[in-house]
Amino acid sequence: MTDTTAVIADLTTEAEGVDALVAGLPEAEWDTPTPAPGWTVRHQIGHLAFIFRIAGLAAAQPDAFVAMTKAVGGDLEAAVNGALREYVNDPAEVLLSRWRAERDQGIKALAAVPGDQLVPWLVNPLPPYVLACAGMMEAFAHGQDVADALGVRPVRTDRLGHLVGFAVRVRDFGYQARNLTPPAQEFRFEITAPSGALWTFGPEDSPERITGSAEHFCLLVTRRRHRYDLDVRAKGTLADQWLDIAQAYRGPAGEGRRPGQFRA
Repeated sequence: MTDTTAVIADLTTEAEGVDALVAGLPEAEWDTPTPAPGWTVRHQIGHLAFIFRIAGLAAAQPDAFVAMTKAVGGDLEAAVNGALREYVNDPAEVLLSRWRAERDQGIKALAAVPGDQLVPWLVNPLPPYVLACAGMMEAFAHGQDVADALGVRPVRTDRLGHLVGFAVRVRDFGYQARNLTPPAQEFRFEITAPSGALWTFGPEDSPERITGSAEHFCLLVTRRRHRYDLDVRAKGTLADQWLDIAQAYRGPAGEGRRPGQFRA
């Protein structure tokens, strides 16, 4: 899955799904706590608006993006926390409008970048396809937090393939976040799509194997569910250890979720 046009279309749809969760929400319900400690629905949407805003900046005005990252010393967490203060005090109607505008502008800017061109990002420049997949990860993760807060079960589709492939690509983020040396051994991933298709990655003869459904795999790598509450399974010591630390984003892992917190 390396078609930028396809991932842009799926990113648009995924983001619209997040929008649908909050579009008719009364003002007071924007302050509903989400599973992320200290974050309400308002924080989650503000975070997404900021992420799409800077993705659009990186795609459309790379020099301005580089200047911005230098200004914060490459500390995205500090930038996110600072940006949230710009959003969370807005009335819900204003925040919803900002989210929609910055989402649409960011996706449009990313779609305009030629597939063979790199977009500056937080550590290394990325192809637009990969950055769009990272956007899918953000929309999935923070959309799940909103859905959990509101008691909604999102309908998952094969759009998850972009996030699955991205998570396999960044397998080592969990090690890096904990100052661990990633193993040289490649893993075999066999992930079942919502449609029933089988998505495979890595050498077929690898002794380290990860299997499971795409939805549960994505919940694992975004740390929105504990491994014990998922159908993701490992064969091999290294693969089993990875299930404890898997994450598809850079930086601190966060608290994650407790075993049984969302048991069906």
